[in-house]
Amino acid sequence: MTDEATDVMLDAEVAIAARVRQDVSRSLFDALFPDEDSTWAGQTVPDRFIEGGVIFARRRYPAHLEFFDAGARYRERCFMAANRVGKTIVGAYELTAHLTGRYPEWWTGRRWDHPIRAWAAGRTNETTRDIVQATLLGDVRPVVDGHKGVTGTGLVPGALIGEVSWKAGVADLVDTVRVKHRTGEWSLLGLKSYQQGRGSFEGTGQQVIWCDEEPDELVYGECLIRTATTQGMIYLTFTPLAGRSQVVKSFLPTDWNPADEVEKGKR
Repeated sequence: MTDEATDVMLDAEVAIAARVRQDVSRSLFDALFPDEDSTWAGQTVPDRFIEGGVIFARRRYPAHLEFFDAGARYRERCFMAANRVGKTIVGAYELTAHLTGRYPEWWTGRRWDHPIRAWAAGRTNETTRDIVQATLLGDVRPVVDGHKGVTGTGLVPGALIGEVSWKAGVADLVDTVRVKHRTGEWSLLGLKSYQQGRGSFEGTGQQVIWCDEEPDELVYGECLIRTATTQGMIYLTFTPLAGRSQVVKSFLPTDWNPADEVEKGKR
């Protein structure tokens, strides 16, 4: 096979891959939280929201919608719930809306009309890569020019994913990625983990910070500082495995009593 023929084949493969990436990822973001239950034929299946080829109507998720809506009034929010209720999908969905400016018509939460700087963080480098990054950007794969890329099969539409940089010393963990905003300019998303320590959360101001899993007090304090000058927001999605930590207690009413919740569950 000639070099020219090889180049033509590679160009065709790249074009096909880009088209598949765009179609799958765009339908995933646009399909979630529909007006009515609807069929789903996509390849990526978010837990809890899709079952048996059906994607459920948003009215089935009043707590999730309430969480989105609260963003218009509060700089700090916490979606604290049991496992398998869609916490990570909720966090990734909202972050995608802010990064791209593609808010659905029903959105009542906070909006930005310009590109943003944002962080998404998890407990360890591995969980950030395998959960947060995968939910937002899809899987990691090499591309034909020798540079690694992402499949774009997560919540962020593949056609809107721009330049990707990779974190040194951690296999396949994205450091930063540019996301095309509806204005035509670029939002910048950085991925972080609490494992990197408080120092990694120092630096420039951010409009949005999403913490998937509970951070410690020091990391959370740095996140608050990073959003203070921008009048930005920070939101957490996690199951309180550490019990009534200081971070957990900061989101609970001062008169909250766990025994009361147990009694409610018995009724």
